[in-house]
Amino acid sequence: MSAHVIDGVRVADEILRTTRVRALDVEQALGRKACLATVLVGDDPASHTYVRMKANRCRTAGLDSRSHHLPSTSRTADVVALIEDLSSDDTVDGILVQHPMPAHVDEREAFEAIAAGKDVDGVTMASFAAMSLGTTGFRSCTPAGIMHLLDAYAVDPTGLHAVVVGRSPILGKPVGMLLLARDATVTYCHSRTVNLPHLVAEADIVVAAVGKPELVKGAWIKPGAVVVDAGYNPGNVGDVEYSSAAERASLITPVPGGVGPTTIAVLLEQTVDAAHRAAAAAAGRT
Repeated sequence: MSAHVIDGVRVADEILRTTRVRALDVEQALGRKACLATVLVGDDPASHTYVRMKANRCRTAGLDSRSHHLPSTSRTADVVALIEDLSSDDTVDGILVQHPMPAHVDEREAFEAIAAGKDVDGVTMASFAAMSLGTTGFRSCTPAGIMHLLDAYAVDPTGLHAVVVGRSPILGKPVGMLLLARDATVTYCHSRTVNLPHLVAEADIVVAAVGKPELVKGAWIKPGAVVVDAGYNPGNVGDVEYSSAAERASLITPVPGGVGPTTIAVLLEQTVDAAHRAAAAAAGRT
């Protein structure tokens, strides 16, 4: 068996094609483009690269972007103050706080300063609650991108056993909630899980999101399973041992070119969603 490779670039392009059309509707309704504001603290080169990439994608999708860079010496209070200003700015539709942040900054406090209606990256507790309870809100972008990939390749999670390796609040935990909402049976695994190979071997869907290169071995993969690698480590290496896993899986995401493109596409999609809501609210006030 040789796995079919999931083309995240193609799926992302489909999301962005629809987003461009909807962005034009927003511009006509509001008299301005939908706007994503990014907040970056410190001088991490990778974070600067990601912010530039997102700004470029905004332009190609017909959105405006505003970058706000704070020095690495900034306190939590400084970061929170900026985010609160952006939250109250009617010309900003979505806010992205680039992470990780410097260790002395309370990342959770910074996230919680984002107004719920502008949390287009899905990082606040309100967004997690919405994902868990199935109410209106924004989804964490990487988990939402993963669901787009499954749908694009006709993978129906209903009744399947999904094993999520990783429990971060913006990736592992929310992707499990989204899979559960689609009637999968979800098992969470993590660094203290006993007998991880056995649990992975029982999975119909494996989501690797632990941030450790090639932690998930190809020999663990159940023949015919769907493997989604949400890890990205130095050297373009994911969390799954790709070559051997591809020999056993039916579908597998590459690194890069799998989950990453859909993450950015969902971010822009949700920014346009937020702008649409702003336009609807403005129309209701007139």
